[in-house]
Amino acid sequence: MWCYRGGSISAEPRINDRIRVPEVRLVGPSGEQVGIVPLAKALELAQEYDLDLVEVAANARPPVCKLMDYGKFKYESAMKAREARKNQAHTVIKEMKLRPKIDPHDYDTKKGHVVRFLKQGDKVKITIMFRGREQSRPELGFRLLQRLANDVEDLGFVESNPKQDGRNMIMVLGPHKKKTEAMAEAREAQAARKADAKANPGKSQNIAEDQSPEDEAEVSAEVSEAPAEAPAEA
Repeated sequence: MWCYRGGSISAEPRINDRIRVPEVRLVGPSGEQVGIVPLAKALELAQEYDLDLVEVAANARPPVCKLMDYGKFKYESAMKAREARKNQAHTVIKEMKLRPKIDPHDYDTKKGHVVRFLKQGDKVKITIMFRGREQSRPELGFRLLQRLANDVEDLGFVESNPKQDGRNMIMVLGPHKKKTEAMAEAREAQAARKADAKANPGKSQNIAEDQSPEDEAEVSAEVSEAPAEAPAEA
């Protein structure tokens, strides 16, 4: 009985002299059907065209092989895969932390971050952190979460209602806009900014100034990808 004893199985197709069959169904460089030919004849044609003989359907009987520039084929395939990953939409869960008695200015700043995340098509996990006697007043956190949900209702909806989790209260907001739509709009806006910068060189220094250094520090300190469970505060 055959038993697999480890080792990697290559996903690469067999090419040229690695193909070990008596005959193949050959496809020409332009996709034309040459027909079933002996392997030696197929290799001879590959040398004649200065191309590779690549096995594209190993399970067929006989296997299907094509004449192509395998190096160029691999490069183009890698570029297509890279572009597909670049355009792939991944919904990220951001986290914003607030205190029940948050200062109005701080509330407006953090609400602005929530608005930006929702516009980008990301979900936002809002965490209200209670300390000391604040734990006996959960209604403060609930009202704050309701206020925030109402303030951003044109951009997002309450995906997960407020719930108590130890010293924290958590609510999740979901965006109305799909991630793919947000990415497309962001690319269009970036292209428009580049075109405007090229047409007006003097304004190019102001293009990236959408966020102040203070806001950058605020974001790095308070925003993160949300973990599965919000950690209880020591």
